[in-house]
Amino acid sequence: MENKCAFCDYKSAAARKLTIDEIDKLSVNCLTVKFKKGDSIIRQGTYSTNVAYLKSGLVKIHIDGPYHVQVVRIVKPSSYLGLPTTFGDKINQYSVTAIEESEVCFIDISLFRKLLATNPDFSNQILIELCKGELESYQKCVNRTQKQTRGKLADVLLDFADNIYHSDIFPVLINQEDIGNLVDASRESVSRVLSEFVKDGILKISGRNIEIINKNTLKQISAKG
Repeated sequence: MENKCAFCDYKSAAARKLTIDEIDKLSVNCLTVKFKKGDSIIRQGTYSTNVAYLKSGLVKIHIDGPYHVQVVRIVKPSSYLGLPTTFGDKINQYSVTAIEESEVCFIDISLFRKLLATNPDFSNQILIELCKGELESYQKCVNRTQKQTRGKLADVLLDFADNIYHSDIFPVLINQEDIGNLVDASRESVSRVLSEFVKDGILKISGRNIEIINKNTLKQISAKG
């Protein structure tokens, strides 16, 4: 049987630390599934027997709070989606939903834990990814609590341009309510600030597509908060 993992173009930095024998075991203990926009990939509160790895597409991580659903992060490939559950109580603490057509690899959690225990280079790389994710969460928390809506929205737009699409022209595949949840603002506030950015010559909006036409000003708004 062909070792699909050995020739995968989407291998994580951690997977590249595995031996040939470990890659063989990984190949027979994982399954790739395609999801359409809006499909649920992970459901909060359910029991997890796999580690999910985003190979392509774009997803949102969200948590059911006491009053509304909170969008926590937008995640691009290539990224693990369920690492905290891997080290925890096996209960998913958040949901993951596809916001565009996505491909996810589900890895048997028992094998994943065994690789962590037997391959120090693999486990070290996973630890690096966990630490990076935690530091990003800290920074986003600071920005959410200390910046005004204009600054927070500027952060999101720059993140889409620089880290997700690597282009100043990109589609926004989540609605304004989700954007509001992402920056702790109402849908109305998001709509108002976007209109202000357009009026000020910072953005051009056509349907669901946004073009940043004055990036320096957007960066200044982000920096000043």
